[in-house]
Amino acid sequence: MESTAGQNVRDTLPEGLGTAIRETAEAIAVLLRQCTDMERPVPGSEWTVGEAAAHLAQANELMADLAAGNPRPYGDGTPQSLAAANEEALAAFDERAAEPLAAMIVEQADACLRALDEGAADGTVLSPLGPMGPVVLGSYLLTHMLGHGYDLARALRRPHMIDRARVGLTLPFMLTAMPRVADTARTTGLTARYVIRLWGGERFGVTLDDGAVSVEAQPSARPDCTIHIEPVTFLLMALGRRGQGSALTQGRILVTGRKPWLAPRFPGLFKAP
Repeated sequence: MESTAGQNVRDTLPEGLGTAIRETAEAIAVLLRQCTDMERPVPGSEWTVGEAAAHLAQANELMADLAAGNPRPYGDGTPQSLAAANEEALAAFDERAAEPLAAMIVEQADACLRALDEGAADGTVLSPLGPMGPVVLGSYLLTHMLGHGYDLARALRRPHMIDRARVGLTLPFMLTAMPRVADTARTTGLTARYVIRLWGGERFGVTLDDGAVSVEAQPSARPDCTIHIEPVTFLLMALGRRGQGSALTQGRILVTGRKPWLAPRFPGLFKAP
C-alpha cells in the first residue's frame, strides 16, 4: 500500500512517480531482508551487498535532506569526485546489517516524498549532479534506487524491479543529467542530431554541436540517427550496467536514419556517475 506521502505527492510530481519511489524502496528492502550474507560481492562492483545497501540508505537520506531544503555538499558532479564522496561517506557509516538498512532505505525515501510534497525546498536544490527542481530530484531518487536495486538483485540472484513504467519516470532526471555527464574527450568536434525512441512511447533528442551537448524533450524533425531501444535496456546502458553488444544481438536496439553509423558512438559519449 502506498504511504500517505506517496499519495499526496502525486499532486505535484508526475503521475506514478511517488508510487514508483515507494514501491522501489520496498522492493529493495524485501531483497535485503531475504539476504543471509551481506558480505556477498556485487557483480561488476567493488562493494559487497552490505556496502551497496549502506550507500543506498545514505543516498536516500541525502535526497531527503536536499528535498527538505538542507544543503549537503557531495562531490563536484564528476564521476571521480562522486566515487570519492561515496567512499568517504561509507567509511564514516558502519551499519551493514540487513534489517536496519532496509528500514532506513524505506524511511528516507518516504521522508524525501514528504519534503517534496510539502515544498520544503525553495525552488531548485543543489544535488550531487547540479541544480534540480523537485520533479527532477524525485526522478533522480528513483533512478539511483533502480540502478543499485538492480545490482542487489543480481548479487542475490533475484528478479530486479526495473520495468517500462519506471524507466519512463526516470526521464526527467536522465534528460537533465545527460549534458552534465557528457565525456568531453569524445564529444569534442562531433556535430550530430540523435533521436532516442523508447519502445512504447517516450522519445527525446540529443544534439551535439561541435561537442556542445543539449537534450530536448521534443526531438529534431530531421535527425541524423534514430535509436529505437527497449526501455529497460536503455536504462541499464545509461547507468553503465549493460553494454550495447548483447543488446544489439538480442534485437533490443534498432537503428534508422541518414547516418546509422553514428549509433555505436552514442553510449560512449556519456560517463555514468
